[in-house]
Amino acid sequence: MDFKQIFTLVAILFSAMHLYAQDEVPSISPKAVYVNNSGEEEESTVYSGSAPLTGRFSANPSNIGAYTPYYEWRFYTEEDPDEPYLIRYEQDTEYTFTTAGTHMIVCYAIFTQGTDTIAFTKTYWDETGPFIVSISESKLEMPNAFSPNGDGINDYYQAKGTFQGNGPQSIISFEAYIFNRWGQKLYSWTDCYKYEAGWDGTYNGSPVKDGVYFCLVKAKGADGRKFNIRTDVNLLRGYNENRSSTANP
Repeated sequence: MDFKQIFTLVAILFSAMHLYAQDEVPSISPKAVYVNNSGEEEESTVYSGSAPLTGRFSANPSNIGAYTPYYEWRFYTEEDPDEPYLIRYEQDTEYTFTTAGTHMIVCYAIFTQGTDTIAFTKTYWDETGPFIVSISESKLEMPNAFSPNGDGINDYYQAKGTFQGNGPQSIISFEAYIFNRWGQKLYSWTDCYKYEAGWDGTYNGSPVKDGVYFCLVKAKGADGRKFNIRTDVNLLRGYNENRSSTANP
């Protein structure tokens, strides 16, 4: 191999090393996955939902190589977009939103190697835009009747709309109690989102008689609203949904 061939080979290797080094420049590709109170997951940059809502945020770095990474997840509200209410120092983080309003989330990522620094901070997020999460105002209503007769409709006494999927919104704490006419507690539950969490019309495993019972609910919404609901409950086991449409008014 002559000098010219050696020179050409060195040039090719140098060029390949240069391209390889370029390919190894660190970068991020952040993503967010949200889990609602029904356990359903959705990946999105903009999400609207009801509290409690869990967000799983990933920086998704690539080509870190010999660089040392630094991550800083910042959570803001629309009312105060300059001062984060929460900072997390980790590559991936999880947070449950329990406050109504609009939240903005960004991840500042900095990679250092000696004197070399590559940063994805304010300029990067000004161009790409933050993750945006909108938490709805609270909503909670209780019906005055149900029909635990095994027909699959209104078999449990729980918040209005739970069976239809348009029930409570942004309720972060919930306690409900069922009493009979003599003030004896028959049942209690603390989840207003799960259909099976409501009262099934039994006491100690045995069905109670048709009649009027009493429900007391204490709850709090993500917007700070407090619910103190007291209502009669008409247990209508003989009711048939096919004959009427008023069992869950």
